[in-house]
Amino acid sequence: MALAIDSQRSSPRHGDDRDSDLSLRWSGRVSLTRRILAVNIFALAMLAGGFFYLDSFRSRIVDSRVAQAKREARLIAEALAAAQPKAREALAIDLARSTGTRLRLFDATGAQTADSRAMGLRNFTLVDPDTEGSGARAGRFLDALIDTVVGAERAPLYRERRAGQTWPDVPIAQQTQQAVATVWRAPDRTPVITAAAPLPGQSRGSTVVMTAINARDITQTVRLERFRLSLVLLVVSIASILLSLFLARTIVRPLRRLALAAVRVRLGRAREVVVPRLPSRGDEIGMLARALSDMSQALRARIDATEAFAADVTHEMKNPLASLRSAVEGLGMVREPVLQEKLLSIVRDDVHRLDRLISDISEASRLDAQLSRAKFEPVDIGAMIDALLNARTQRGIERGVRMLADHRHDKPLLVLGEDTRLERVFENLIDNAISFSPNDGLIAISLLVDAREVEIAVEDEGPGVPEESREQVFRRFQSIRPTEEAFGKHSGLGLAIARTIIEGHQGKIAVESRSDQHNGARFVVRLPLAEMS
Repeated sequence: MALAIDSQRSSPRHGDDRDSDLSLRWSGRVSLTRRILAVNIFALAMLAGGFFYLDSFRSRIVDSRVAQAKREARLIAEALAAAQPKAREALAIDLARSTGTRLRLFDATGAQTADSRAMGLRNFTLVDPDTEGSGARAGRFLDALIDTVVGAERAPLYRERRAGQTWPDVPIAQQTQQAVATVWRAPDRTPVITAAAPLPGQSRGSTVVMTAINARDITQTVRLERFRLSLVLLVVSIASILLSLFLARTIVRPLRRLALAAVRVRLGRAREVVVPRLPSRGDEIGMLARALSDMSQALRARIDATEAFAADVTHEMKNPLASLRSAVEGLGMVREPVLQEKLLSIVRDDVHRLDRLISDISEASRLDAQLSRAKFEPVDIGAMIDALLNARTQRGIERGVRMLADHRHDKPLLVLGEDTRLERVFENLIDNAISFSPNDGLIAISLLVDAREVEIAVEDEGPGVPEESREQVFRRFQSIRPTEEAFGKHSGLGLAIARTIIEGHQGKIAVESRSDQHNGARFVVRLPLAEMS
């Protein structure tokens, strides 16, 4: 059976877990099992073509026996012509016995002058089909069936004739003075071959000798070969069908399970569906199962992340909206200019906070899709860091904070990426370092390179990040800011966006403690180096 999916239905009925909810129906029209069987049976049909070969094989044997019968008739005619008239009868008996034929002589008028059967030699007998057993009748039936299928030519039925002119061979041999032969069909479907040859040294229309033999051995040989071929075909057919069903089972059953799981995922049941991984299979179907399982897990994680993101956005939006609503409601009741100005300041701050929050949320929500479509090009990370530091120094750095870059590399440090996104990451890290740095503090940016990746470290002299919060700072809407900084200046998405960008570039970002025993945080970004030809 094959799996057919109803694409018109996009969601299951609530509370019903039956297979009918999966919009599935099974049809045998495109069944993979039937296709495998059809291919293998077609190969067997090619093997069954051996029956056609057996028909041509039988035809060649008959042709060979016809030629042999004509030669024997000609040799017998020559021997009888050379013998004395009185010795011809004894010679005819000896020749009929040695060749296994029935021998008859016909004179110029077609009258029969001699017959080996009348002389007492009964070596030519026909079998009555009605007296044979069921095995022989079954063999004749199969012969007739196969001959009909292969289109074998049917010889005329053999019947005894008394006058020589009623045999087709005798008058032709008298007229042409050549040996001729005819193939007949006995009542039991065995071939009978008659051959006639004129006695040499006589005029046209002279005495003719005719031989007849029932070539029952030809039928037995062909029937035996057909039986052997049938046995081979039967054994091979059974083995082929069993192997085809086994192969189809090992392919179709796991594919059907994967298809059912995929349909359940499509119908919105991603969380409750466990896609089978088929760990015991090391073939392509096992690879497909594990790929689909990983894909469903990634989809489940993406759905969970989307829902969590939506919940976080709702929570973060409620705070400024509540503050904004309170300030707006207060404006309607307050008449003092000073209080009104404070409330207007709160309104402006909340509006700015909402605008910044919406902008960061918009960028965070589009970031994955944009990175998946981005065209990565070689970016010199060292030159980018130098350019960012120079631009920041020219704009001026508050509180006397200093910045120092140390990479000491003459060659370009090339990574594959999107330069604007990578700039956003390092701008964010530098801004964070400046925010947490004390007055006259030093920010050190170092670049280290190994065979496969470049490591960019941004160190400050601030309070650092507690070890239990080092993973938390990369979560959305998690903002751990200096106490002196005004509330609401940051959305808490900066480091989350930075991690998304770095992971989209096949890199890693983490926060560590400084190794020189100084206070401060150390943000480390690792990116794979570009493989340039």
